[in-house]
Amino acid sequence: MPDYRRLFIPGGCWFFTATLSDRRSRLLVERIDVLRMAVAAVKRAHPFGIDAMVVLPDHIHAVWTLPEGDADFPLRWRLIKRAFSVALPEEAGLATARRREGERGIWQRRYWEHLIRDDDDFGRHVDYCHINPMRHGLVSRVRDWPYSSFHRAVAAGTYAEDWGGEVA
Repeated sequence: MPDYRRLFIPGGCWFFTATLSDRRSRLLVERIDVLRMAVAAVKRAHPFGIDAMVVLPDHIHAVWTLPEGDADFPLRWRLIKRAFSVALPEEAGLATARRREGERGIWQRRYWEHLIRDDDDFGRHVDYCHINPMRHGLVSRVRDWPYSSFHRAVAAGTYAEDWGGEVA
């Protein structure tokens, strides 16, 4: 088994991608209410800042900043995934192989994380979150995807509403 190594920097900032087991699923946007409740509950119990986030049908991209002295992002992801999975009907999104093992199997077991190294890296990853629905062909303009922190960034004056252009 591979030896996965993670950097644990208290108060650090990370980019994440968390993905459903079934890449054809639309469960995250179909049950966005459940996902929002899961994230909010974990944020209340274990605070962290969401600098950027986009929810696509089968995966999430996020940039988080953890509080000073705290580096436990694995706990937060485990709790979010669990809260989302437990709140769904038992048959929702079950992967056949995992069902045989007695697991829910909604999420891929791992997630991608990248420690944000500087302001340029931060900007690139926030932009990546916001442009992603357009890159996947889900919308022709970034502002048309409803499950994105892009709208919050436009309201704060960080982005222009027409940022990202338009797919012809």
